[in-house]
Formats: sequence, structure tokens, C-alpha cells
Amino acid sequence: MSEVRFEVGDLTDVRFCTSPLWETVFSVRAYADPGRFPALSPWFRAVREALAVDPDAAARWAYLAEFVRPGSWLPDFLTPPPPGRHGDFRDELAVVLATPPETVRADILACAGWTPITRAARTAADHPEEALPDLGTAIEAWHRVAIAPHWPRMQALLDGDIAYRTRQLSRGGLRLLFETLAPNTRWEGDRLICEDPWDLQLTVAGRGLPLMPSVFADRRLLCTVRDESQPAGVYPVRAVGTLWSAASGVGGAALGRVLGPARAEVFTLLIGPATTSGLARRTGLSLGAVSQHLTALHDAGLARRARHGREVYYEVTSVGSALLRANGLA
Repeated sequence: MSEVRFEVGDLTDVRFCTSPLWETVFSVRAYADPGRFPALSPWFRAVREALAVDPDAAARWAYLAEFVRPGSWLPDFLTPPPPGRHGDFRDELAVVLATPPETVRADILACAGWTPITRAARTAADHPEEALPDLGTAIEAWHRVAIAPHWPRMQALLDGDIAYRTRQLSRGGLRLLFETLAPNTRWEGDRLICEDPWDLQLTVAGRGLPLMPSVFADRRLLCTVRDESQPAGVYPVRAVGTLWSAASGVGGAALGRVLGPARAEVFTLLIGPATTSGLARRTGLSLGAVSQHLTALHDAGLARRARHGREVYYEVTSVGSALLRANGLA
């Protein structure tokens, strides 16, 4: 069991953000273990096809996989949390490349506290100044084939999750947020408890706690390893099954015959909160077409809308959710 401890002032400094760098790093581990992510089969297929014609990227992935392995801890310096709501990949990578050598060494060696590190990781710990440029090149190459082509679709899903979590936080505070964040989390007094085998002890201590939804997190909140690192956590995004539309399945085809294929696709994507622009990116439809479909779904009582900041989010109503469940789509 792991714990993240809060002091009074820390309770107002929980924030949400998205990070293309985090998704790039976490996807390295996911690609090595596709059985854990059945909803992402279109992504695995697309990446396999890209690597087949890009042997350099395949070799870069293999190098990164020496540091980011299924069932292992990963070095904290590879995933610095972004300073704002939306991380920029180039800016985040620059932070990685500027990591002090002693931090690279300590972060890599800390991972040996759970599983033995690989020979490549041991070499990097011994010679961090030489390893950092190689890691940066590998991350950039892997991002190019695995994340960049799909990032607009992923970003829209992650933003919808953040809208949902922000609403939870405003309605029920940290207890509601943390007890629904992932299957292994709960709030206990002044601590976030994570039911896991790692026994990590982290303190926020005035540094804030960035939380990031992730397409590649599987059922657990995953936190930084060393208490000396900026504390941060990544949790599984809601409705990951809608990342590639469920409307192409049997239930979706049935709805398509009633609503029309495009409207049925938009409808299935409303399992999680989504904006008009986000839906346009995910479906390839124009903003005007998406707006028309959302208006029709709203008027029919199948979708509701709510404003969060400057964005208007749409989500299925209880009636809409029942219709999706009846067709095996929720």
C-alpha cells in the first residue's frame, strides 16, 4: 500500500493537466503488453504498421523499453509534470534533457527498489551525461510514430475526463475525487491511499499535486517514485473504449440504422464529457455537422450540456446512457 500525504495548505493545490510526454513514455510500457489494453487494438495496429516502415523508431522503442517496462517502476525524470493545463511536447522534452546527472542517476537506481534494472539502465546510471541525449532522441522518435498522429483524438478524450473530474471536485471535494479516481484509491484523513504492492511514501509538502488522465494507465493511480521528485500522479482516463469509436460494432450499427451513422458515432462518444471541437477532431466531421448532431441529441433528451470555464461540454443523460447500455456500448 502506498500513501500520498497532504498538509492543510496542500488541499487546495491539486490540479489537472495533460502531457503528451507522459503519454509517450507510458505508451512504451503499454506497447510491450498489449493484452492489458484490449480497447486500444486500433492504436497497436497503427503503431505496428508505422514501425514496419521505420526501423529507426523500432530500435528507439527497444532502447526506451529498457527503462520503461511492464511491472517495473520508471525513472521520475522521464515524466516531469507540465507547469500548465496542457503540456507542450517540445518544452517537456527540453526539461528531461536538462535533468542534472545526479538526478538521472538517483532516479534510475531508485527503480531497483522494486525490480532489478536492466544493463542499459545501469549503464545510463553510471554515465548519465551520455545517456540523456540518447534517451531524448529515443523519446522523440517514439513520439513521432506512436503519439503525434493520434494526439488530437487523445487530447479531446483527456480534456473531457478533466471536465468530469473538475465537476466531481467542486461537488464532493477531495474525498469524492480520490475515491473515484481509480479502482485502487481512497481518501483517509489527510492521506491519499493507493492499494498497490509498492509501499511508496510521498509527501506533497507545498509542491502541489498535478494529476493527469492517461490512455495508457491501467486501473491504478501511478505516482512518482522518489519523495525528492515533484509529486505527480497519472490515472486511467474514463471511456477509453470510445477513443476509437464503438459505433462500428454490432450495437453501434443498430443505432446507426436509427440515428444515422454519423450521429450514432457522436452519440457513443458522449459516454465521457466532450466539446464540439473535440468531437470534430475525433470523428473527422466538421464543427457545423457535429453541432447539428449535438443539438438533435440534446433536443431528444439523449445528451445534456454544461459550461466549464470557457468550454461547453456534452455528455449522455441517464436516458442516453440506458440506450447505450442496451446496445452494449456502455
